[in-house]
Amino acid sequence: METRRSFVKKTVLGSAALMSPFTGVFALNSGLKSSSPNISLAQWSLNRAFFKGELNAVDFPEIAKNSFGINAVEYVNAFYKEHGAKEKFWNQLKRRANDAGVKNLLIMVDDEGELGNPDNKERTQAIENHYKWINAAKLLGCHSIRVNAFGQGNKSTLKNSLVEGLGRLSDHGARENINVLIENHGLHTSDAKFIISIIKEVNHPNLGTLPDFGNWCLNAKWGSTQNNKCAEMYDPYRGVSEFLPYAKGVSAKSYNFDSNGDETFLDYGRLLKIVKDSGFNGFIGIEYEGEKLSEPEGIKATRALIEKVWHNLE
Repeated sequence: METRRSFVKKTVLGSAALMSPFTGVFALNSGLKSSSPNISLAQWSLNRAFFKGELNAVDFPEIAKNSFGINAVEYVNAFYKEHGAKEKFWNQLKRRANDAGVKNLLIMVDDEGELGNPDNKERTQAIENHYKWINAAKLLGCHSIRVNAFGQGNKSTLKNSLVEGLGRLSDHGARENINVLIENHGLHTSDAKFIISIIKEVNHPNLGTLPDFGNWCLNAKWGSTQNNKCAEMYDPYRGVSEFLPYAKGVSAKSYNFDSNGDETFLDYGRLLKIVKDSGFNGFIGIEYEGEKLSEPEGIKATRALIEKVWHNLE
């Protein structure tokens, strides 16, 4: 299975590719209560289709709206590597999103260097590598970029490097009115207590979190807990609770579902109650990463579960 570290190949697809196989798979429920959750679609939910060239990344806003009835999106930089510094591209993509009636929320940024690298030169390069994505997010009208708080060294060295790296990047983000969000993505980044200690020390209003329901594996990079194979895992319910006070988005990771439509590994009732009780009123992003259902069916199942659970919490 491809990972976010993979490099997406450039594809040129016609409208036929856009309409198949996703058209009509999930219609927007216009009868939802006013207290319905704000739902967005994370581009990673369709990563296999994008990596294989079955879908074109420039069509993502229209895919979200026309195929799934979702009007807010979260981009993944892996699908736009060759466009990172091209302002014309981002302005055009913003117009496409506007025409589709879709709100751009954030860009998930991977593989741009370690913001916690103990070497000052390498850390500075990583910080500056993120600048183009902050600019792209600004042009798209997003509120944030999501970064990885990876680095090297013991906990003390790592913390000092991350405080400096994330602080400098947050300073740059503030100048562009863009937030910098840390996602639990494996290893020490899934140690919520450790990450929160860094956020508190940086003490910057533009530095926050993007808690992911599923990435709490402490002994593997990227942190996936899929198939319950993680040998050392941070408690996901504790982690989400600790991240939420600093959250500017929530990533509703999902893997597989039982016959009742419930997630088989993650207790969505418990997780969404934590989110709702916290007073969080931002977007909950669907991020399907399972293998048993197709990507469109996984998106459909995740949305149905979020809405079912959310309304039952009222």
